Amino acid sequence: MSDYLRPIYLQSIWETLFMALITLVIGGICGLVMGILLYATRRGGLLANKVVHTILNVIVNIIRPIPFIIFMTAIAPLTLKVVGTTIGVRAATFPLCIAATFAISRIVEQNLVTVEPGVIEAARAMGAGPWRILFDVVAREALGPLILGYTYILIAIVDMTAIAGALGGGGITYGYQRYDWTVTAVAVVTIIIVVQLAQFLGNWLARRALRR
Repeated sequence: MSDYLRPIYLQSIWETLFMALITLVIGGICGLVMGILLYATRRGGLLANKVVHTILNVIVNIIRPIPFIIFMTAIAPLTLKVVGTTIGVRAATFPLCIAATFAISRIVEQNLVTVEPGVIEAARAMGAGPWRILFDVVAREALGPLILGYTYILIAIVDMTAIAGALGGGGITYGYQRYDWTVTAVAVVTIIIVVQLAQFLGNWLARRALRR
């Protein structure tokens, strides 16, 4: 890689990792909260509430299936109001966080549902309250699958950063935008390495969680 392209490449890597990590943290926390509420408020749940569950379920079902490239364009006016621009890393990170929140919420809900009801009933019999059961029992029982779910989302986020970059969001899109296939190949290899590292780390953490 030439001396001219090296700083551009390094900057692009930093932008991609920044967007992915910020999205994983913010979207991960918000999605976890929403997913727990979806699980807890469902019929027969620890905090059963039909109205709350229906509202959350409908919102997730509306937003989650929208392709990211369409979603990012559709909320551009909101992005402009919140961030002050629709171009650049900050402008791309905002819709990334929103999209990740709704995707993660469904993954969290689906993993929490797999927890054996007997475990919850045993905690109830011991006098544990709903919130303590949710975080000390249900979340711990589902920790391994949740880690794998978050790993999957992280890889999906890296994919979405490339889409954001194509719309002016920064990241590893320099070669594609200029039809420089050598730079594009380097970018592809870099993304593959990042994804492989994320998957190996996620698998390792999940194995440790499942052995507990």
